[in-house]
Amino acid sequence: MRVQLTIALSGLLALPAYSAEINLNVQIPQLNVAEYHRPYVAIWVEGADQKALANLAVWYQQKATSEGAGTKWLPDLRQWWRRSGRTLKVPVDGVTGPTRPVGKHALQFTDQHPELGKLPPGEYTLVIEAAREVGGRELLKIPFKWGGTSNGQAQGSAELGTVTLSTRS
Repeated sequence: MRVQLTIALSGLLALPAYSAEINLNVQIPQLNVAEYHRPYVAIWVEGADQKALANLAVWYQQKATSEGAGTKWLPDLRQWWRRSGRTLKVPVDGVTGPTRPVGKHALQFTDQHPELGKLPPGEYTLVIEAAREVGGRELLKIPFKWGGTSNGQAQGSAELGTVTLSTRS
């Protein structure tokens, strides 16, 4: 009897843990311009009050140039900067990283992320902002359900291409 109970309990330990995740695909389009610079991009989660609740990714120039460090231009991500960027001490492990080239970029965030783990289940908005030197700015928003299943998509017109989001618990 004890052997059967031990085997049954060990089977329970092998089950996957319950978790929530966000799967995101961000497209950086090819632009036919004379002077191309990779865009700075910020991705964050907002509540209904438009308050930034979780910074998921900030892509900026990591290497200092003759014009200074890449952090000098982070305020060009205007909405992100006003909502949370100015209080964030960069670099942030697991959040900040270098700018990305043209193409599709798949990102995954789980409830193990330090800021997402604090979010209670509910309705939120994923915000993606891009700004490019000698270029423009673009802001996309996708509503989603954290702690449930949802799908969303937004289409950029210049600095961002198609952005798709799916969540699951």
